[in-house]
Amino acid sequence: MTTVAPFGSWHSPISAESATAGLSAGRIAAPSYVGAVGDEVWWVEPRPEEGGRTALVRRRADGRTDSLLPAPWDVRSRVIEYGGRPWAAAPDATGAHAVFVHCDDQRLYALRVDHDRCGTPRPLTPVSPVGAGLRWAEPELDLARGEVRCVLEEFTGEGPGDVRRVHAAVPLDGSAAGDRSAVRELAPAAHRFISQARRSPDGRHAAWIAWDHPHMPWDAAELRIAEVGEDGSLRRARTLTGGPGDPVAQAEWLANGTLVAACESTGWWNLYAVDTGTGERRPLYPVAEEFAGLQRLGHRWFWPLRDGRLAVLHGVGAQRLAVLDPDRGELTDVPGPADEWLPHLDAARDAIVGVAASSRSPYTVVEVDAATPALPAGRVESGFTVDSAYLPAPERRVFAGPGGRPVHAQVHAPRNPRFAGPPGEVPPLVIWAHGGPGLRAALALNPEIAYFTSRGITVAEVNYGGTPGYGRAYRERLRGQWGVVDVEDCACVAQALIEEGTATAGRVAIRGGSAGGLTAALAAASGDLYACATLFYPVVDLVSLAAGGTHDFESHYLETLVGPTHRTDLYRARSPLLRADRIAVPLLVLQGTGDVICPPAQAAAFARALSGPARPHVFRTFEGEGHGFRRQSTLIACLEEELRFYARVFGFTPS
Repeated sequence: MTTVAPFGSWHSPISAESATAGLSAGRIAAPSYVGAVGDEVWWVEPRPEEGGRTALVRRRADGRTDSLLPAPWDVRSRVIEYGGRPWAAAPDATGAHAVFVHCDDQRLYALRVDHDRCGTPRPLTPVSPVGAGLRWAEPELDLARGEVRCVLEEFTGEGPGDVRRVHAAVPLDGSAAGDRSAVRELAPAAHRFISQARRSPDGRHAAWIAWDHPHMPWDAAELRIAEVGEDGSLRRARTLTGGPGDPVAQAEWLANGTLVAACESTGWWNLYAVDTGTGERRPLYPVAEEFAGLQRLGHRWFWPLRDGRLAVLHGVGAQRLAVLDPDRGELTDVPGPADEWLPHLDAARDAIVGVAASSRSPYTVVEVDAATPALPAGRVESGFTVDSAYLPAPERRVFAGPGGRPVHAQVHAPRNPRFAGPPGEVPPLVIWAHGGPGLRAALALNPEIAYFTSRGITVAEVNYGGTPGYGRAYRERLRGQWGVVDVEDCACVAQALIEEGTATAGRVAIRGGSAGGLTAALAAASGDLYACATLFYPVVDLVSLAAGGTHDFESHYLETLVGPTHRTDLYRARSPLLRADRIAVPLLVLQGTGDVICPPAQAAAFARALSGPARPHVFRTFEGEGHGFRRQSTLIACLEEELRFYARVFGFTPS
């Protein structure tokens, strides 16, 4: 029997507790940094219910899954603040030797893992102040030399820019645990940012990605190559290809010594074989699709198989898994129910391992037979145990934006088999603006969206101009236009949904986190389209950020997104803090006190600027939370507060 009740008030089996068990850092919680270790598969995954820690997990050959380290061990690197691959392991006859980074102290630890038990972690690197000192990422074990190679980030002063990054080797015997001088630097610090140096199959060369300020890696990363000395040092390094306007996202060696790189010279991330002597490139499968994306440390959009083929991710918007034969130029898609794959591929023996999701199932670790690649039906299994009748069925849409430019979005209509809205009424609509701004709203089950849609609220995720995955031209719409194009594109989606009757004027909200928080705040200050806005750890003060108020990795990002820092008129015009007087709708602002990317002082100043009866707002802070909330208690509080906020604005009573 269907009950007629106001939209937003429907009773739902999806509680804040169950919805937030699938969330972390403000995004869908997903396994990451997957890897094959002998006949096991290892990865890290967020545990919101365990204080927000990140657990190191393995799936044994018999299918059993267990966490290798108990709480409070937190396997997460903070190199460039966004981190990178935080673990490595080398199998042997009885188990594996492993190393990992512990988030709380950023030290590197060694761990012996046997088939039935794990040893006690022992430190390999010195104690240093959190937020300064030494950080490690991208470990690679070299048991023959008795060391682990890493990207070392070392802070040399008090400022966020007082930092150097080098390739380094840490002895596995623990001699560097109290002695920084025992860490070997393998090459001089020639670039501000570097990825791990991948060794060629014969061990004679190494290749890595590097870039410098004022660029971001997806604008200017170059492919470097060096000779590997007898002692493992990197010698006679040179740039092989790439650079400003022609960036490189990833590079890997095939078993036959061919160097393959993902480059964007055509306006799409495609794969190339790169001559290690001349740097000349040969396309392996030229097509107007993305075979890579916006690089951060440890992302793998492709990975070599032992027979010379490549496991690859490709597509426009969402990426799917395929196998590429570089000699024949043949691409074979892996069939199955997955709609999305994350850039965390690996392979061992005849298996490809990765992280996949569908619109009805959240991200999970999957294995595919590389010999006859196919993802069996049901292999993307959901740990979210709710009747699928309560889950949204997202519709991919392309809207006509200003000037006729396309705007990509996905619309999640209310869905609850037990309820219907009153005749003639239209549900409230919440526009979601993703963060980054170089992220993308994925077509993967998000229990947080289901929390709202199962209660009778429509959610539309907007992949506004600037979103990766749709080619460079679409991504670069945001160049110099952050705070303009994103706001316009969100508005065009909202207005189109109103015009077609999916939404109604006066019952539209906008919500965003981080960079999406800036979009939402500026949208609220730009007219009367939105009835309210929800901001999670928002960017609100571009003037301060441009003056050095953020971390090193993104310290020049605004020059790309907004313009030269001397153009203070642009920065002032697009700072929500300085446009607070134009906001006349209710705002909900949620901020962590430990945020080093969007400092809490800026959010507090924004809240003070909103003070007064003309600008009603709620400002909540969460002690110890950083940029992206991780603790389930925080996530529950935010989700319930957001629902109450919409209830007050739209006039319904939550169930």
